[in-house]
Amino acid sequence: MEYWRSPTAFATMVAMPLAVITGASTGIGRELAFECAKGGYDLVLTARSAAALQKVADEVKAKTGRISTLISLDLTEPGAPQTLFDSVAPAQSDVEVLINNAGFGLLGFFHELDTDAQLDMIQLNVTALTHLTRLFLPGFIARGAAGKKSYVMNIASTAAFQPGPLMAVYYATKAYVVSFTEAIHNEVKDKGVVVTAVCPGATRTEFQNRAGLNASKLFSGPHVMDAATVAAQGYRAMKAGRSLAITGTINSLMALSVRLVPRQFAASMARKFQEM
Repeated sequence: MEYWRSPTAFATMVAMPLAVITGASTGIGRELAFECAKGGYDLVLTARSAAALQKVADEVKAKTGRISTLISLDLTEPGAPQTLFDSVAPAQSDVEVLINNAGFGLLGFFHELDTDAQLDMIQLNVTALTHLTRLFLPGFIARGAAGKKSYVMNIASTAAFQPGPLMAVYYATKAYVVSFTEAIHNEVKDKGVVVTAVCPGATRTEFQNRAGLNASKLFSGPHVMDAATVAAQGYRAMKAGRSLAITGTINSLMALSVRLVPRQFAASMARKFQEM
């Protein structure tokens, strides 16, 4: 198909700025693919489902004219970040954006949820994100030395700002993402690299299906956002050079408010939103 470029074709492609997006087959990742394509980037899209990625790439090509390289990977596998980086290596100098979007959550008591599933969550939400950032960052710093700006976007969550009973590991992983992102932003902001943590609140995606949250109070309220709006706000924040972006006015106010109350009160409130 016209839009398709396999990883081995990088060496013969005309140099274009590239955006690498993980978890690009659905939800916020899918919408970020459109935002980046509209912003002038060709895409490297990765997720587990090759068929779903192909559908996104087809739509991106039809609507924006931008082409996509599709790399089907399961980033819960420890070696997958290196595989992704090695696949993109022939076009490393053209990679301008890395978006670490892949992630998932699970609802339930920590001691009852499946151990392997929770460790996979940490591997995906924390370890793969950290590994990919470490792999791409030296190239981005080299680009900065040559006067070319680069960007890393890490998708966190408003869950980062308080403990989350019934989703303890998920909330903890997102707290890590915010802390890590803000620290790295400070380290490289003078080297031509912007590192941005985007923190959505409740958003209509496949996330709530996998997490088991469809019937929770969190997703039955009036302030659930759509993925396209979250992606657009996140993309603008990244391009504006911000280290932290909380999408939606209500979400921003709620994230601020939990900093003003005792931590255990915030934890109790978070638990109420998770409950059915």
